[in-house]
Amino acid sequence: MSESPTRVVTVEIQGLRYPIRSALDPAYVSQLAAYVDAKMQVAADEAPTSESLRIAVLAALNIADEHFRLRDREPDPAVEAALLDDLRRRAATLEGLVDAALAAAGAG
Repeated sequence: MSESPTRVVTVEIQGLRYPIRSALDPAYVSQLAAYVDAKMQVAADEAPTSESLRIAVLAALNIADEHFRLRDREPDPAVEAALLDDLRRRAATLEGLVDAALAAAGAG
């Protein structure tokens, strides 16, 4: 089984551009970045005087809360195992994107 080729997708989060190296579909990476950007905007609106790292941590906590609530709710027999695997993969990808964005912000 061959892996997808790795590409660099440039995304914008909170007005900053980040090159993200990923084997995922570029449209999906852009969708993830838009989701993170929206979560960071909500965090920024709630704490307008906070610095970027604080806003990123607040956004990450909100995303983790969503993930945990979905993970911990009673299983629905109609939900197939493939959907749960997809959710876990997306959460792991999102975690990697946040880590990469924070690392890039720290290096910049």
